[in-house]
Amino acid sequence: MEQPFFSIIIPTYNRPERLANCLQSIAQLNYPPDRFEVIVVDDGSETPIEPVVASFRKQLNLTAIAQQNSGPANARNTGATRARGKFLVFTDDDCMPAPEWLKTLEVRFKAAPDCLVGGRTLNALPDNLYSTASQVLIDFLYEYYNADRDRSSFFASNNLALPAERFHALGGFDTTFPLAAGEDREFCDRWLQHGYQMIYAPEAQVYHAHKLTLYAFWRQHYNYGRGAFCFHQVRARRNMERIKVEPFSFYFNLLRYPFSQKLGQPALAIATLFMLSQIANVSGFFFGKQQVVQDELFVFLALRFMTLFYELLS
Repeated sequence: MEQPFFSIIIPTYNRPERLANCLQSIAQLNYPPDRFEVIVVDDGSETPIEPVVASFRKQLNLTAIAQQNSGPANARNTGATRARGKFLVFTDDDCMPAPEWLKTLEVRFKAAPDCLVGGRTLNALPDNLYSTASQVLIDFLYEYYNADRDRSSFFASNNLALPAERFHALGGFDTTFPLAAGEDREFCDRWLQHGYQMIYAPEAQVYHAHKLTLYAFWRQHYNYGRGAFCFHQVRARRNMERIKVEPFSFYFNLLRYPFSQKLGQPALAIATLFMLSQIANVSGFFFGKQQVVQDELFVFLALRFMTLFYELLS
C-alpha cells in the first residue's frame, strides 16, 4: 500500500539560521523523500531566504514562496494553497522535527484519516530558563486540555497535521489574528465546532529552539493575551457562548506543576515565571479590549462629525 503524501508547511520571518536547522532536520526524516514536500513561506523577511533554501533543493522537494508581511496565519494559508499532499503538516522555522515525525503521523492517519493530529513539542534549549518555562507551561496546558488524548481540544500550530480537504473546507487559519498568538486555538475551536475529532500523538515530536530573554518571555505572553482577546472576539462573531474563566484550581495546579516535574531549572523560578506569564497575558487581553473601545469611540465621533457637517451644509 502506497504511503500517504504529506505537505510540510513552514512560515518564516527573519530567522534564516533557525530555518536552516529546521530544513536540515526535515532532510533527515525517516520517510520516503518522494512522499512528502516542503513549502516554506517567507512572510516578508528583510533578508531573502533563497540562499538558505537553495542548499536543500537537491535533498528535498522544496518550494519557497515570498509574500508581504501579513502574519503567520496568512503565511500558513498561502502555503496550503500550493500544497499537493493529502495531509498538511504545520511546523515553525524554529522547530526541528524528530526523524520518525512523519512515520508516526502516518500510523495515526491510517487509524483515523479524518482527524486533526497534534504532536508533542520538546524544549531544545534546556539551559535557557525562559525557554524552559515557556515550554513547561505548554506541557501543563496540553495535559489540561488533552487529558483524554482521543478527545483533545488544543494544539499549538508548530506541530499539527490534518487532512488538506477539511482544512480548506474550514477556510484555513483566521487571518484577522495579526500575531503568532491565538490563531491555532481558534482553528482548533472551529474544528471542534464542526464535530471533528482531535487526537494527541505525543510520539510525533519536534524540538523547539525559541531563545527567550526575560523581556521576550513577557512579550510572548503579552501577545498571547492579545491573541486570546481576538479569539473571544471571533467566537462572539460566530454567535458562540462565552468561554468560561478557568476555575481557581487551574491556576493553583499551574503554579504547583513545576514542582512535580524533573526540570533542568529551579522549580521555584519556573513557578515565578508562570505567575509573570499570567500577568502578561491579562495585560495583553485588556490592551486588546482597550483598543476595540478606542476604535469604536473613534468611529462614533467620526460619524457624529459627518452628521453635523452635512446638517450645516443643508
